[in-house]
Amino acid sequence: MMALPPPSPSSSPSLQRLSTFKNPPPSGPSPSSNSSSPLDSFANDPILAPFLSPSFSSSTFSSAALASGSPASTAERLHQAIRLLDAQLRTDVVSRHPELLSQLSSLSHAETSLSSLRSSVSSLQSSIRRVRSDLSEPVRSIRSKSTQLTNLHSASELLSHSVRALRLSKKLRDLTDGSDPEKIDLAKSAQLHFEISAMCREYDLFGIEAIDEEIKFVDQIGEKLRSEAMKVLERGVEGMNQAEVGTGLQVFYNLGELKQTVDQLVNKYKGMAVKSVGVAMDMKAISSGGPGGGGGFGPGGIRSSGAPHIGGGGKVRDALWQRMGSCMDQLYAIVVAVWHLQRVLSKKRDPFTHVLLLDEVIKEGDSMLTDRVWDALVKAFTSQMKSAFTASSFVKEIFTMGYPKLVSMIENLLERIARDTDVKGVLPAVDSERKEQMVSCIAIFQTAFLSLCFGRLSDLVNSIFPMSSRGSLPSKEQISQVLSHIQDEIEAVHPDGRLTLLVLREIGKALSNLAQRAECQISTGPETRQITGPATSTQIRNFTLCQHLQGIHTHISSMVADLPSIAADVLSPHLGAIYAAACEPVTPLFKAMRDQLESCILQIHDQNFGVDDAALDSNTSPYMEELQKSILHFRREFLSRLLPSAASANTAGTESICTRLARQMASRVLIFYIRHASLVRPLSEWGKLRMARDMAELELAVGQNLFPVEQLGAPYRALRAFRPLVFLETSEMGSSPLIQDLPPSIVLHHLYTRGPDELESPMQKNRLSPKQYSLWLDNQKEDQIWKGIKATLDDYAVKIKSRGDKEFSPVYPLMLQIGSSLTEGNL
Repeated sequence: MMALPPPSPSSSPSLQRLSTFKNPPPSGPSPSSNSSSPLDSFANDPILAPFLSPSFSSSTFSSAALASGSPASTAERLHQAIRLLDAQLRTDVVSRHPELLSQLSSLSHAETSLSSLRSSVSSLQSSIRRVRSDLSEPVRSIRSKSTQLTNLHSASELLSHSVRALRLSKKLRDLTDGSDPEKIDLAKSAQLHFEISAMCREYDLFGIEAIDEEIKFVDQIGEKLRSEAMKVLERGVEGMNQAEVGTGLQVFYNLGELKQTVDQLVNKYKGMAVKSVGVAMDMKAISSGGPGGGGGFGPGGIRSSGAPHIGGGGKVRDALWQRMGSCMDQLYAIVVAVWHLQRVLSKKRDPFTHVLLLDEVIKEGDSMLTDRVWDALVKAFTSQMKSAFTASSFVKEIFTMGYPKLVSMIENLLERIARDTDVKGVLPAVDSERKEQMVSCIAIFQTAFLSLCFGRLSDLVNSIFPMSSRGSLPSKEQISQVLSHIQDEIEAVHPDGRLTLLVLREIGKALSNLAQRAECQISTGPETRQITGPATSTQIRNFTLCQHLQGIHTHISSMVADLPSIAADVLSPHLGAIYAAACEPVTPLFKAMRDQLESCILQIHDQNFGVDDAALDSNTSPYMEELQKSILHFRREFLSRLLPSAASANTAGTESICTRLARQMASRVLIFYIRHASLVRPLSEWGKLRMARDMAELELAVGQNLFPVEQLGAPYRALRAFRPLVFLETSEMGSSPLIQDLPPSIVLHHLYTRGPDELESPMQKNRLSPKQYSLWLDNQKEDQIWKGIKATLDDYAVKIKSRGDKEFSPVYPLMLQIGSSLTEGNL
């Protein structure tokens, strides 16, 4: 039997598939299954092992064999391996011969099955051709009839919509042909126009002759409707007629053009506002005598510097203000018209859909109509004002000097708009933010105006108080000129509260400058404080300066009194500087006079009020005589020059600085006297009479020469109460109403004079002089003074108890009672 060749790789899968038609041969080990494979020996052979590697390279193997030095032996070894593999293959073919025959049998059966399958497939293809031939004609018929049905349906729909469009067009003709434009129902016509146009666009009716003819008519009617509706809308907006505005808006809503129409109208008003501002500031037109201008000023007009020719300045100025007034009126009409449009939009709803028209015009994130106009207006106004400030020195001067008038125009405009657009349930046309924006447009002129105001005041102040001439003082006329100028500055801006405050700040800075310059004119040194001789020229000069500053303070305070309280707050620090400067020339003098009078009163402790000598009753105490002489000298030499006359004091309405200082000095003298009178110890009956006479002399001297004692209040009541108090019995003092008008410390100190010697006063206990003790009292409150007195009472009680006495002096419980009431009052 001839040996079969080994199967090729391409036929192997087919043989495997065909073998499935037969039963596979019984499994069992092959003859050579127990023999070792040649590949195993190849793996252990260093020469043949590389042939088993997937990455075998013949060139690499040949290079290695040649390099080994025995290529012949390597070649012989390879031939042996080849012979071995051939023998192994032959053995495998012989041992698997039954399996190969089985695969050939399966292949024969497969060819028979394929032949039967070819016959069946041919029969199936023939059946399919027959079915296709039977079905093709019905499909063609169905497709053709479907196309016809679609075309019929489209034609029917097109015809139906065309008929409807023609009917709507006929209705539109009936509404509009031969009618007075004012009697046409614009809203209904607009609705028909929109339906016709929308139907033609949606169903593509263009190209039909009947429709195309009607479309021309519809377009013409649309233009007519737009024109008439715009006339109604503009007439309603300008005339503030809500019905007409609502009609116009409804027409454009029905036309589907509401948003673009409103935007177009608002842009128109924005352009008008911008143009109005530009025309008002057109200096070339003003100077050339154009409409609203200054009237023929001759050729040339505004020169390159921005100033008119000689003789034309006044006319140009009047023309500019006239144009600004007209501009304000136009801006008012424009803003109110747009607000009225916005107002109707916010209230009007479509009667069928109930859609708010404002929601159709203003989407989320869009600004309101009035805001759009305001933004354009503010931008144009700011630009024009800056340009006028920098390009024309003449306009700059007019608006700077006339800034109150300019800002008044703007604020009147804002006030009119705010007043006329203040309608419940509707947003106003202007709010506080818009007002600030409009006023800030002319801030550049405000700054210049305030600088000019301060410059004028500063020049005036510098002229009356020059730093180069320290010895000269301004005259009353110069002071009056300053006050008159300040009053003029305030009156020029008085109607405008905001501008008034700004001007007051500039006035305040000028007053502070005046105070500083006045302080440089004040004379100092011992000569200004001398009180023993007549008033010196230096003192008189200080008196004059004080009166000038006092007059400025009084006059400006009276002017501010008529203004709101915030105005006083603005000027208060600067008026305080004037007041302090006015006090500085005379305060040292009043202090010296007060110290002198206190020194005279302290001499009361050098007198003996504890003896009984009726022969001396008619004599005035030496210290009181000296006090009276000093007061009379002060009055004649100093106070007569400083204190106002009775008539001027009554008309002034406010207390002058010197009057205040004189009142304080008079009050101090009375309180200082009763303080030290209460410290006099011992005090006999004769001493009480002498002290009462001294108090009468004191009251007379103070009242006639320093200040009316009746107007001193508590100090005078204390003096009047202390005089009868010294004559009261000790047992009556606790219930006497006199002690209500006296400081508790005065009453307590006086009670020491009624007590035993062992009851020492704080002054005696601490070995202080009357002057030292008085200085201590000046720095203590009543409760602190009581603590010092209480310590002496405690010492007295310890002495009595240590002696074994059971009774205290009658003044002891009375002093405790007065002191305890003082403590309870503080609690």
